Amino acid sequence: MNSTIPRLVLGRIGVAIVTLLIVSAVVFGVTQMLPGDVAEILLGQAATPEAVAGLRKAMHLDQPAIVQYGSWLWGLLRGDLGTSYANNMPVAQLIGGRLVNTLRLGAVTAAIAVPLALSLGIATAMYRGSWFDRLVNALIIAVISVPEFMIATLAVLVFAVWLKWLPALSFGSDVDSIADMLRIFAMPVITLLCVICAQMIRMTRAAMIGVLDSPYVEMALLKGASRPRMVLRHALPNAVGPIVNAVALSLSYLVGGVIIVETVFNYPGIARLMVDSVATRDLPLIQSCAMIFCIGYLILITVADVIAILSNPRLR
Repeated sequence: MNSTIPRLVLGRIGVAIVTLLIVSAVVFGVTQMLPGDVAEILLGQAATPEAVAGLRKAMHLDQPAIVQYGSWLWGLLRGDLGTSYANNMPVAQLIGGRLVNTLRLGAVTAAIAVPLALSLGIATAMYRGSWFDRLVNALIIAVISVPEFMIATLAVLVFAVWLKWLPALSFGSDVDSIADMLRIFAMPVITLLCVICAQMIRMTRAAMIGVLDSPYVEMALLKGASRPRMVLRHALPNAVGPIVNAVALSLSYLVGGVIIVETVFNYPGIARLMVDSVATRDLPLIQSCAMIFCIGYLILITVADVIAILSNPRLR
């Protein structure tokens, strides 16, 4: 193997670690700038200044911001997410059940989005310029042009209010059968599919077209190979790297989409937990939820970059 590849991979991982440290500082700084005083919010408006000052000291909120950041970051590295201000419970315990719900929603979405987007992306590349290709591209542009919250709102309006087919809110604890699961996950998954499928189809199509324009593919066609056989036997194996890169990159859009979907549909995941904790200014909970999303996004982006490095034929 070319010695350049390990160096580039390690360099990309190093960049991801440095980026994560910078993101942690940004997350901590932004949460510190939230309006209101935590001690006053917890004690209420009738609290005396002495009581507020005592609570701030007990919660170490009277320390300099850099000291608070260092203590929080050290706890984060040790797996100690701290204690919730509002619930007086370990943050890890509060996040545990919600994280499972978010991962379940993401897994269901990915299980549907990946085969659907890959099939459409490969098909549009095979029949480039046809009416099917133009139709799919028009739909993709239309979906990309609409914000996620608007798609979620339209889904509620059409399927819950007008047609009354699906519930407007999703409660993960109400799953007793496959039919219940389909009803609960239908609208959140449909919204998330619109978020990631459009990008995945476009990138898959571009990757396949790049391979289909290669001389050896044209030679296979001249020798009489059918188009499906040529794509499956010759083009697709050489496009695996770019396609997997496109999948990993597209799945990173789930991070932003999940926050909107869980808020609109009241889905009990960590995004909803983070939004609710902002109202009580529960800093440890907000910071931990935000870092989980940032770590997930960075992992997907790093995986996409590493796959792009490994699949680059010029580096072999």
